[in-house]
Amino acid sequence: MIFSFIIPVYNRPEEIDELLESLTKQNSKDLFDVLIIEDGSTITCENIIAKYKTKINITYYLKYNSGPGDSRNFGMKQSKNDYFIILDSDCILPENYLTQVSNSLQNKYVDCFGGPDAMLPSFSKIQKAINFSMTSIITTGGVRGGSEKIQKFQPRSFNMGLSKKAFEASNGFSNIHPGEDPDLSIRLWKLGFETKLIPEAFVYHKRRIDWDKFYIQVNKFGKARPILNKWYPEYKSLAFYLPSIFVLGFFLGVFLLIFTFDWILKIYFAYTALIFLISSFQNKNIYIGYLSIIAVWKQFFAYGLGFINSFFKINILKQKPEQAFPELFFKV
Repeated sequence: MIFSFIIPVYNRPEEIDELLESLTKQNSKDLFDVLIIEDGSTITCENIIAKYKTKINITYYLKYNSGPGDSRNFGMKQSKNDYFIILDSDCILPENYLTQVSNSLQNKYVDCFGGPDAMLPSFSKIQKAINFSMTSIITTGGVRGGSEKIQKFQPRSFNMGLSKKAFEASNGFSNIHPGEDPDLSIRLWKLGFETKLIPEAFVYHKRRIDWDKFYIQVNKFGKARPILNKWYPEYKSLAFYLPSIFVLGFFLGVFLLIFTFDWILKIYFAYTALIFLISSFQNKNIYIGYLSIIAVWKQFFAYGLGFINSFFKINILKQKPEQAFPELFFKV
């Protein structure tokens, strides 16, 4: 099986450089080609692409800005292969990535797969803290970290495989962002396609992000989820409500301090201490443990407040998603 790596990029040539360098080190260079889709960037990566023309089979496209989902669709339409691997530009691949994917699909073929999110020792302390908050079993239940159940696994578009057959049947990604990957997964299930997690097919997700950008990004995740729940009510889950419950519970705990009832806040204190201890142990660094507290609280409040805001507008005020949150929808 020959694969096409589909990689949209927007104003991040330095990320593409690292990603392409990792692709040149793949154990199975004859099993893939690469399509880079420049999504209307003002800082292009064309010069970076030129460095790798003789090292890997790579094609470069420059198009107007229409968002990552539409750019992925564009790339898949250009590909002449029958299976696509979609990556974010801020990922780095281990040398055996494609071998793991190929072996897993030969063992049990599916038309859509996802892989976990890992980190390199060279990541910054903030990157490691954010990675912990996004992947730990005690924060997200292991989402992105490889702990999700294989049944009804929703691949994430930073590390996702999709067959040409599934792409053509589903028309690929929609114009919502974020949320385009669970939206696609659910539509694929409705069409009868299977998805699965390949735990060994991890990528190093090198998020170049500060605290403010992290908050904005996760807040959008929270806003997108009630929209997806509205579209696909049969796939609602209590887990999607937990960050909002976390936020409301904290405010309730602060309020109850007026009546000297402090047990709720004691639970929050114990949970925060657990974050610190587990992250410090895993990362072998107490400062990263401290930063992980910041990352987890920012994540929960960003997602929780975004979810509450969206739930109110979509379910109570009955607003149309595109009108309530135009920033979540690209015009294509």
